[in-house]
Amino acid sequence: MVIYYLLAFIVAFAIVYVLIPPLRKLAFRIDFVDKPREDSERKIHREPIPLTAGIAIFIGFAVAFLLFVREEPGQTTAILVGAFMVLIIGTIDDWYKTHRKEFPAMPKFLVQVAAAYLVYESGIVFYGFTNPFTGQEVLLPGWLQLVLTVTWIFGVTTVINFSDGMDGLAGGLSAISGGTLFIVALAKGQSSSAMIAMIVVAIAIAYLRYNKPPAKVFMGDAGATLFGFILAVVALDGAFKQATVLSLFIPILALGVPIFDNLFVVFRRMRQGKPIYQADASQAHYRLLSTGMKPKQVVAFLWLVNVCFSMMSIILLLLNV
Repeated sequence: MVIYYLLAFIVAFAIVYVLIPPLRKLAFRIDFVDKPREDSERKIHREPIPLTAGIAIFIGFAVAFLLFVREEPGQTTAILVGAFMVLIIGTIDDWYKTHRKEFPAMPKFLVQVAAAYLVYESGIVFYGFTNPFTGQEVLLPGWLQLVLTVTWIFGVTTVINFSDGMDGLAGGLSAISGGTLFIVALAKGQSSSAMIAMIVVAIAIAYLRYNKPPAKVFMGDAGATLFGFILAVVALDGAFKQATVLSLFIPILALGVPIFDNLFVVFRRMRQGKPIYQADASQAHYRLLSTGMKPKQVVAFLWLVNVCFSMMSIILLLLNV
């Protein structure tokens, strides 16, 4: 079994690693690049950066998924179609941004929710949890299963995207979270979820080869939301299964930095009367940058914090509570 995980890693890594350079050249040719802006506190790069890495990430994920993951046909279709939907709407959003235009938030919201609903309909659902005192399974009402499943997928899709603000940050956080969910799935004997998590780690590390400071390519909203979508599905299909009340925190902690930081950001924007989707510099990485830390220090620090959250999630797993 170990050899299959290794092969999946190699295939996914190789595809993303090989595809990014030609897609990078294509981005310059069609002017699909993120241009620096003097009036933006969020744009810290000083030269145009291609936004095509998300396409390579999707291809690497899809090929490795079809070759190595053994899900039911309906679930395979839902995951791949949902991921493709997220990629396309994210790419459209990125294209608008390259032309200094704002893509409306509502179409993006509707497509991401529709992708989450596809996953729900396929049977990847948050059904409930196990009572730690009686050992009985608590099955939630159907409408609540729907709400929690779609909210979880949409929420994680969004927070990974919000975290993509510095070279290497979102890719590194995705790799750390994917590795944690891989360990959790292995411990629970969930081979399909473990395989998807391993693929996430592979494509994230391959992307980081080109996104480490100073970045040669960005994944844009397309890639960041894609990572979020896949990680959310991995957690639903793995860590949330047969979970007790306390072990529900395992996947939440595995995605600790993106979730907790962006919950803070969302509440802050709501309190200030700002739209949730309105980009600003309120994320942790921008706040740390404003203290005088260098970008590499900020990224390393947030990676370390996410590793600490991941260790806490694994401790919860080992406690079996």
